[in-house]
Amino acid sequence: MSRKKIALIGGGQIGGTLAMIATQKELGDVVIIDLPHLQNPMKGKALDLMGMRPVDGVDVELSGSGEMAAIAGADVIIVTAGVPRKPGMSRDDLLDINLSVTKKVATAVKQHAPDAFVILTTNPLDSIVYAFHKLSGLPAERIIGMAGALDTARFRTYIAMETGLSVKDVSCLVMGGHGPTMIPVTRTASVGGIPLTELLDQETIQRIVERTRNAGTEIVGLLGNGSAFYSSAAAAIEMAESYLKDKKRVIASAVLCRGEYGVDGYFMGVPCVIGSGGVEKVVEFKLTAEEQQMFETTLEAVKASVERTGL
Repeated sequence: MSRKKIALIGGGQIGGTLAMIATQKELGDVVIIDLPHLQNPMKGKALDLMGMRPVDGVDVELSGSGEMAAIAGADVIIVTAGVPRKPGMSRDDLLDINLSVTKKVATAVKQHAPDAFVILTTNPLDSIVYAFHKLSGLPAERIIGMAGALDTARFRTYIAMETGLSVKDVSCLVMGGHGPTMIPVTRTASVGGIPLTELLDQETIQRIVERTRNAGTEIVGLLGNGSAFYSSAAAAIEMAESYLKDKKRVIASAVLCRGEYGVDGYFMGVPCVIGSGGVEKVVEFKLTAEEQQMFETTLEAVKASVERTGL
């Protein structure tokens, strides 16, 4: 049986990390793609990673390219292409330039790999995924935005840090837009099945919530040039692996809602099932009055960002 093919559009820090994790997990052959003048650096990254295979004992092929046609035949495409944030910038500040990049990517995917499952990480995430859907014409079940997986991972991280307990035992959910209006759903948070409210006081929990909302900005400020990439890549690979292996994982992601949670026609961060059929189902549960109010606030923020795309 032939190996799966994973195409990475964007060979920067996230793209390179994606290639490394995909190789280590032996998910399939990997091609790293960037602009034509960056073809040699992409080939260099691929060759460097090829040398890692004997150490990890994995058999996959890696290549680099400066041509979009290299995505042909890809089972999964992960799009990281675009400009990252710098200190003082919001994700929405990136819309104009990253929308231009997304238009080119959507055209290429439509032409060369219309059957691929596409994961986008480019910011502002919710409006970029919406634009990609409109521009590519791909069915919504094969388009997904990586946001909730990362935001939830950050929420879990900060809970583990505050409790001093294993992050492996932390379970929680973050919904809504990928930005300051995101909703860390505190009543879903537990450690080893024990509700978080039994382990931490409300003031500490609220501090964790705020740090989760501002995690990306905190990292941008500390890095000074660029944005998060290790955790972003790991979250995107989690989604790709669930698709490639038909794992049916429930992962919070930006997906097209068709009435779920009262949202129709917008990509929103909601829990969904990812399997071989792509986005197989949006998992709904009843929100409290407070959560519903926060959800409506984050939806308005997403709508405002989408409106700016003009699509």
